[in-house]
Amino acid sequence: MKKKKSNYLNRELSWLDFNQRVLDQASLKRTPLLERLKFLAISASNLDEFVMVRMGGLKLVRRRGSSKPDIAGLTAAQQLTRIGKRMREMYDTQIRCLHQLEQELQNNGIIRLRPEDLSEAQRDFLGRQFETELSAAAAPLAVENSYGFPMLSGTRLCLCVKLKSDSEKSWGPRQQAPPDNPPHVPQDDHDNHPEDSSVRYALVPLGRSLQRIWSVPSSESFSYMYLEEVFGMFLSEMFGGQEILEWAPFRVTRNGDVELDEDSRSDLMIDMQEMLTARETSQCVRLEISASASDSLTRFLCGAVEITADDVYAIDGPLALKDLFAISGMKGFNHLKDLPWPPQPVPEMNPPGEIFEKIAAEDRLLIHPYQSYDPVVDFVRAAATDSQVIAIKQTLYRTSENSAIASALERAALDGKHVTCIVELKARFDEARNIQWAKRLELAGVDVIYGIQGLKTHAKVCIVVRKETGGIRRYVHFGTGNYNESTAKLYSDISLFTCDEQLGMDAIHFFNAITGLSVPQTLGKLSAAPINLRETLLEMIAIEIENQQKEGSGLIIAKLNSLVDKEIIDALYSASQAGVEVRLNIRGICCLLPQKKGLSDNITVVSVVDRLLEHARVFYFRHGGDDRVFMSSADWMGRNLDRRVELLVPVEQDHAKGRLIRILNAYFDDNTNASVLGDDGVYRAVEEKKKKKRQFRSQEMLYKEAHQIYRAHSDPRTTVFEPIRKPEL
Repeated sequence: MKKKKSNYLNRELSWLDFNQRVLDQASLKRTPLLERLKFLAISASNLDEFVMVRMGGLKLVRRRGSSKPDIAGLTAAQQLTRIGKRMREMYDTQIRCLHQLEQELQNNGIIRLRPEDLSEAQRDFLGRQFETELSAAAAPLAVENSYGFPMLSGTRLCLCVKLKSDSEKSWGPRQQAPPDNPPHVPQDDHDNHPEDSSVRYALVPLGRSLQRIWSVPSSESFSYMYLEEVFGMFLSEMFGGQEILEWAPFRVTRNGDVELDEDSRSDLMIDMQEMLTARETSQCVRLEISASASDSLTRFLCGAVEITADDVYAIDGPLALKDLFAISGMKGFNHLKDLPWPPQPVPEMNPPGEIFEKIAAEDRLLIHPYQSYDPVVDFVRAAATDSQVIAIKQTLYRTSENSAIASALERAALDGKHVTCIVELKARFDEARNIQWAKRLELAGVDVIYGIQGLKTHAKVCIVVRKETGGIRRYVHFGTGNYNESTAKLYSDISLFTCDEQLGMDAIHFFNAITGLSVPQTLGKLSAAPINLRETLLEMIAIEIENQQKEGSGLIIAKLNSLVDKEIIDALYSASQAGVEVRLNIRGICCLLPQKKGLSDNITVVSVVDRLLEHARVFYFRHGGDDRVFMSSADWMGRNLDRRVELLVPVEQDHAKGRLIRILNAYFDDNTNASVLGDDGVYRAVEEKKKKKRQFRSQEMLYKEAHQIYRAHSDPRTTVFEPIRKPEL
């Protein structure tokens, strides 16, 4: 009997499809060469995080013996099998892409050198570098057997060295005794056993302070070697001339999905610090090793890190391709990079000393990084120094290392203002930085809240309470992105500044409920997860179904990072079956299957991958002609709707609504960097025959629009003004 196909797509495989779309950018000839190299590095960095979090979590589920299927009907074991196959294909594609890029880079004066390519002068130079710097930054670790293997931190590049054993000429620290139940290590009769007394092993963890891409003097514009190959040339010097039988680079990846038991203790700060330590020593979930490594060396490492052959990835090329950021971002070679898109100034928010008057005049909508992020920083800085400001309330999810926003909050508290800050300590991979900022803000006198037990505070809001002549006024910034000045240059996000009375009251009630660990009072305009955000979305979808049945006017357009939640997907399926047109622009994971006859005929899903990371969440509902537009911090995933503190913010002023609707539509007109999801679950680039004669690139349009807005405000004489019309849908 033929198994019925699922109406849903698997979350993990959908994410890998997204990463493939990122990797595909590295092969596009129209993209500048160093930008293509950057996309290759991004795909490798993405894959590292995926393995740490998603594969790590699935392995925990499998180990517990759970056979519960996911939304697509796959168990954890089945998902891991498919993920492994897909990842091996992706590694192969990455290496093929790298080889092609290296050839093109060489043609443009960026030369990768191998040991056999070096001149005598270059070899002498590297020898001196190794003696004076490299050998001092790394130390070999003798390993008597796999049971005495040192604890290696995740994703750190290391060398495994097999040496000919000579007990009379070698000495070293004693290793710990084997455990009572040593891990099973598969053996092949035709090869040396890892415990063979004729060989011994040593490790060389490469120092994190050392750059991976090592510049080599050359007559060419830029020549380089990979760090591991430089070490390989001089390994014998590290081992006193002992015979080296072979060496190979490798990396282990550890489970980053370490669970936090928030019920065990009341001190979340201590719990988080212990969790960070646990992540460094968690189970190994992936072993990457050079394909040149022998079976015996690979088996030795498998036994040492307690991993099976299913989780070994032999790579026929360099490991850790994320380190290619060093080349793609190096100075010079501007002809091989994108033309700069400097963030456009926002004259209507200047000067910073009048920022509150500007917001009071009307709501201000900004699209970053096309428009500068400076007004967000200026907003908090102005609040910190303004004598009329009596309180600042802000959430911080991910911050930059030298955060100007956090520093402004610190200054405000030191100046005697009442400052309350929710610092989310559980923001994955930013925990350590957030802990540091939380401690620093507390020392300055900020009332720091670490979020809510069992939930992550993911909402992006800053509230400034100002005592003015007419009474108390609340100024609010809502965002779709983090308060992080660094990522604000790379992520496409939205800011809304408002002093709308109801939104201000809602924001205060929402914030006070978090800090007071209570249920917020009734919200007039905002919706919040996990309270009523899901219900609001379902209600808006239901209204579109009703309007479609009454007058045939149903329309939903949504821009998201991920769509996973089954209840929301089913509601969209129902809308499609009722005849509602549904347009979804989903950057990454999509578990909804569009264009399926009788189920989702009226649903279109596009994904745009371009030079900036699409990060904003924007939703449009026609609502019988009374357009409803929202911005949000939340994707349509169970974790966002049920296990995080999120906000859904209505955008109500006509000029702001119109701009967001234009932006939503632009992504469906993109015929340059858009892919369309088919009813077979496969993404395909926009077909050539469907392309317009004129290329249209949505991100380029947004940048040009930001430039036009700047010109219109800075020099009205040079701009032809057009009346604002309701956007076409």
